[in-house]
Amino acid sequence: MSGKEKKLDLPKIPEGLTALDVPDYEWADEHEISDSIIEDCGIHNQSAYKPCFDRVVFQNVVFRGTSLRKAEFTDVRFVNCDLSNIDLSEVILHRVSFHNCKLLGMDITGSTLRNVWFEQCYADYAVLRFTNAKGVKFEKTSLAKADLSNMTIAQFYMKEANIDQAQFSQTKLGGVDISSCEFNAIGAGLEDLRRCIISPAQAITFAAHFGLVVDDGTN
Repeated sequence: MSGKEKKLDLPKIPEGLTALDVPDYEWADEHEISDSIIEDCGIHNQSAYKPCFDRVVFQNVVFRGTSLRKAEFTDVRFVNCDLSNIDLSEVILHRVSFHNCKLLGMDITGSTLRNVWFEQCYADYAVLRFTNAKGVKFEKTSLAKADLSNMTIAQFYMKEANIDQAQFSQTKLGGVDISSCEFNAIGAGLEDLRRCIISPAQAITFAAHFGLVVDDGTN
């Protein structure tokens, strides 16, 4: 559910982070990276199970063919990164922000999100199904054709997001304000949309979606 927007807890990033040279770094299962900045590089064809990232900044990093399943990210910021098609299924994101990132096809199925902010990102075709999300905001972010089905949500905010053809089946949107969002159609049933906040123009779109006829009084 959602109501009046509550302020998210943003990543707590200390000063004086240590620069980490990724090409010389050996990725390993259950390894921890903390108090570091990783920038201006590519992370390609890497796989690690249950790695832990604490107080880390990723800036201008391109991920390719990367899998970080069941990873834990706490106080992490991604800036100008490309995480397209990354496998982040069953991860834990706590106080994490994504700014101007490319997240096309990113898979975070079955994950836990707490205080996560997506700002000016491209997350078309992203997969968030079966995700437990509390304190999550999509701001000026594209989620066209993304899969947000079967999510459990609270304090869930969407501001000026593109959700055209996004799938919300079995995700209860009661109290969620999508009135500033852009879409021609979304995948959701009547029960999913009950008490969802929409604009008058969107009401006409939904009426057509459910086969209703709106009488404007001119006939």
